[in-house]
Amino acid sequence: MKEQIIEILKENSSLTIIELNDKLHLSTIEDYQELELILNELVSEGILYYSDKKRKYLLLENSHLAKGNFILNEKGFGFIEIGKDLKDVYVSSKNTGGAIDGDLVLFEYVSRDSDRPEGKIVKIIKRNYDPLVGEVFMTEGEYFVDPDKKSASEIYIPKDKLNGAVEGHKVIVRPLKSGQRVGEIVKIIGHKNDVGVDILSFVYEYNFKPDFPSEVLDELGEIPSFLTDEEIEKELSSGRRDLREKEIFTIDGADTKDIDDAISLERLDNGNYLLGVHIADVSYYVKEGSKIDEEAYFRGTSVYLVDRVLPMLPHKLSNGICSLNENENRFAFSCEMEINDKGNIVKYSIFPSIIRSKKKMTYDDVNQILEEQVVPSGYEDFENSLLLMNELSKILRKKMLNRGYIEFESTEAKIKVDSECHPVAIEARIQRSGEELIENFMIAANETVASSIYYRNLPGIYRVHDKPDEKRLNEFLKFLSLHGYVITGRNKVERPKDLQNILKQIDDVKEVRVLHDMAIRSQSKAIYSDINIGHFGLGSKCYSHFTSPIRRYPDLILHRLLKDYNYNYNDKIINENKEKIPVMAEYCSLREQEAQNCERDVDKMKKAEYMMDHLGEIYRGIISGVQEFGFFVELANTVEGLVKVEDLKGDYYIYNSDLMALIGKRTKKKYGFGDEVMVEVIGANKENSTVDFAIYEEKNKTRCN
Repeated sequence: MKEQIIEILKENSSLTIIELNDKLHLSTIEDYQELELILNELVSEGILYYSDKKRKYLLLENSHLAKGNFILNEKGFGFIEIGKDLKDVYVSSKNTGGAIDGDLVLFEYVSRDSDRPEGKIVKIIKRNYDPLVGEVFMTEGEYFVDPDKKSASEIYIPKDKLNGAVEGHKVIVRPLKSGQRVGEIVKIIGHKNDVGVDILSFVYEYNFKPDFPSEVLDELGEIPSFLTDEEIEKELSSGRRDLREKEIFTIDGADTKDIDDAISLERLDNGNYLLGVHIADVSYYVKEGSKIDEEAYFRGTSVYLVDRVLPMLPHKLSNGICSLNENENRFAFSCEMEINDKGNIVKYSIFPSIIRSKKKMTYDDVNQILEEQVVPSGYEDFENSLLLMNELSKILRKKMLNRGYIEFESTEAKIKVDSECHPVAIEARIQRSGEELIENFMIAANETVASSIYYRNLPGIYRVHDKPDEKRLNEFLKFLSLHGYVITGRNKVERPKDLQNILKQIDDVKEVRVLHDMAIRSQSKAIYSDINIGHFGLGSKCYSHFTSPIRRYPDLILHRLLKDYNYNYNDKIINENKEKIPVMAEYCSLREQEAQNCERDVDKMKKAEYMMDHLGEIYRGIISGVQEFGFFVELANTVEGLVKVEDLKGDYYIYNSDLMALIGKRTKKKYGFGDEVMVEVIGANKENSTVDFAIYEEKNKTRCN
């Protein structure tokens, strides 16, 4: 298919994925998914360029961009090698776009001066440090590494390149020569049986780091552990507002240590609500261009794994001076919103502040008050405030639903592990009143702050979510129709409310979670962008991320923009932001996706490890996907396993793509998407992150619902 795509694009200047799909005459979801994968490969190889603004693919040679290998100078600037007969292109430190030495990059020319051409990096195609992680093994006296990525081939390691590694070690390998399967071991992660090494393997594979570089740690010495009276007075005299006497508190998970956000609420004399969302002022400590800032940008986000957090910022910041800890003075960025009884924000103010959280609340305790009318010890003084907050939360949620906010059934899981990092329980995450309250308040603040920049026509960074892919959505609607789901109203999805209406009509069916998952797959990915196209899933016309600067770099970018625009700004600042925000937004979207992939792969591996302890047990599940080779079944605890077609007894089963089902040739027995089945766990493999099921046949087995 690659060759066909290239030939089509030679005849057409640029095409969307839908246009390419039509020209290739593809007709199934599987074909569409394969096309998407191939397009991603061609982009990563630097053959195609994808324009986020136009959402079109074109041949790189037909774009305004060029590619080359970046050489980084220790002073921050660099050069791009583009060919033996062409002069290297100079790149200033402000135009590197987060590229590191040896990266393959896309760039545009700033100047084509023959003596000193200059460029700006707009995208990193391939990281130089793209770690290859695997396990050392020995055969016939020679050493090899078996890569964790099964698409990669075994790598031969000469004995003088083992660097202390022995059989059974998980390691990082660097190829010695391009194109050859010979390498050297550059880091020993640990023995495969050591506690936590299984997770660290994924951490390194996705190019995250468990530790911070020494130059970052050196800068931490300049960061205070607490606010001094002198510093507080200095900030207050320069305009920072003192909110320490207000009733402000935080609500988080019981194990949360990096607390980004705090809230306050009061009823005004006119009957309106004054909601305060107070966010850690990370930009006060993390200065642009510092080593701490460079490392935070490289990471892009904190990564949350089953037994650890890989923080974007060192703990002295993330758990210390930036975290809005109970009874500690903290600098914050506050967004106060006056909201009427319809959920409309009639007035707002965004300003730097100093706060002192009165209590670190947990979701479990807050939910006891809001749902069970039970007041845990220590919450007596806050009960009325929480009940008022819940009142406002319901008003805001009602308004969000009226405009088209889409509530998808969650498929996230919480995996509990013991001291040896062995999974002992898996539970589906449930959003209750406390979690919903915080989500509603944070959405209100994010929209307010994004609008404050957008409607002033200033460069900003937005969290955008495009309309669903029309072809995938039609496949979903066709599936619903073929399976007898009666959907009334508009079948064409042009507005969030159209999709919301469809999902509302399947809310009460037992297979709602897998149907929602199918609908989610028809959605575009939410990304960061300098262009505001709105957020379809939230039904929001203008949205950004403001509320989590400890763990998300885009929020930190937004905080800096607010400070730029709230004080003295000029054309120079505006033009600089116009240049750098598109590059930073794209990079942050990339790192977010890599973090999500890392979290997903670790969860999948730990789920397989958990099921290894439950072989032979029986579970009820829903068929969540069907292919020619078998079908996947999702259990209530979110574990997904495969029933292979060869393990289906008593008939020969044929795949029907329209019905998304396997149908018995003789008996006409059907196993289709959304069907409920009983399965037996017949296999689980932690190394491959796989779980195998068989259809349960009545035996004297333990049943686990």
